Amino acid sequence: MSSIIRDSSLAPQGQDKINWVKEHMPVLNVLNEELSAKKPLKGLKLVVTMHLEAKTAYLALVLKNAGASVAVTGSNPLSTQDDVAAALAANGVDVFAWYNTTEEEYKMFLHKALDTKPDIIVDDGGDLVNLLHGERSELAGNIWGGSEETTTGVHRLKALSSAGKLRFPMMAVNDAFCKYLFDNRYGTGQSVWDGIIRTTNLTVASKTVVVAGYGWCGKGVAMRAKGLGANVIVTEVDPIKAAEAVFDGFTVLSMLDAAPRGDFFVTVTGCRDIIRREHMLVMKPRAIMCNAGHFDVEINKQHLAEVAASQRTVRKNIEEFVLKDGRKIYLLAEGRLVNLAAGDGHPTEIMDLSFALQAQAVLYIVENHGKLANEVYKVSYELDQRVAALKLKAMGLSIDSLSAEQIAYMNQA
Repeated sequence: MSSIIRDSSLAPQGQDKINWVKEHMPVLNVLNEELSAKKPLKGLKLVVTMHLEAKTAYLALVLKNAGASVAVTGSNPLSTQDDVAAALAANGVDVFAWYNTTEEEYKMFLHKALDTKPDIIVDDGGDLVNLLHGERSELAGNIWGGSEETTTGVHRLKALSSAGKLRFPMMAVNDAFCKYLFDNRYGTGQSVWDGIIRTTNLTVASKTVVVAGYGWCGKGVAMRAKGLGANVIVTEVDPIKAAEAVFDGFTVLSMLDAAPRGDFFVTVTGCRDIIRREHMLVMKPRAIMCNAGHFDVEINKQHLAEVAASQRTVRKNIEEFVLKDGRKIYLLAEGRLVNLAAGDGHPTEIMDLSFALQAQAVLYIVENHGKLANEVYKVSYELDQRVAALKLKAMGLSIDSLSAEQIAYMNQA
């Protein structure tokens, strides 16, 4: 099947990006060497739906080098990089994606990818799984299984599984230690501020940052904001997480109480309508809102349009909304993932861990084909440890190991 991309002439600069990340992904390089030699995915068809930038492209090439036929599409309308898509297509991967898709194009690309009739899927947010349990359910019986990258996607999978409706086994890569402890916390923490700073060219120091949600991603965003010199307010619905934020040194308020104080607002909850009309109406002039959750539903854009007297784009990825009393407030990247829609996503070394887990999850599905129930599975602790050990080795670090006497002591009754 032929790729559908924006501009094939961009392939050389996309290849430069892929080459750069490859130099900084030592764990995935080890797996690439192993899988290229053994070809454990020979004859299988994979669909990868993720944010299509250089790190994702390298994962797709590792899976191709393992013997698979690979099709890739984007998991967000604004996160595909056209030069990377072109380079990936030039490397023999079927690519169905371009930057700034319409809703119709986005869905069409997902269908095109599924038209390849995959055996295994690698999903990001659950859009592939959703189609395979709806409009493309005729393909579900052929799926060996797959893996899911995000918190939002895992939530959707667990809901399907609890209802007894999941049609094939899925690996919850998001729930692996080497994913959420690093990707969600350090990856999101850094990349969100990369996206905000490069888009706005404003200082963070001395500003008040409101972080909505104190899960692992919210912890990272708040920690990095504090490191940049901001005063940080956390909003939460979970009293345990709210108490944790207090003990971590942050102010905890309701969103309505935080709204008049914030200079920057970052939503990272996985839920909808976190910032609504009543919050927008009391924000200070020039407040900036952005989202780091998977879907663009955390900041209610309909409410924003309704409270505004006018709106316009004032800079790439910055929309200005003039409220009826003359105050101006701003939305970054259309309320989509600010770290990807307005940046390059998580740092390369962080995604080295996450994508190594993705490759291991695909191998687990293949090695256990026919043995797994239609449930959501965790990545084994042994695989988690192997990825961490490879990362430490690549960093030139060594750690202690237990002696036989210590093992006996720890295991005694």
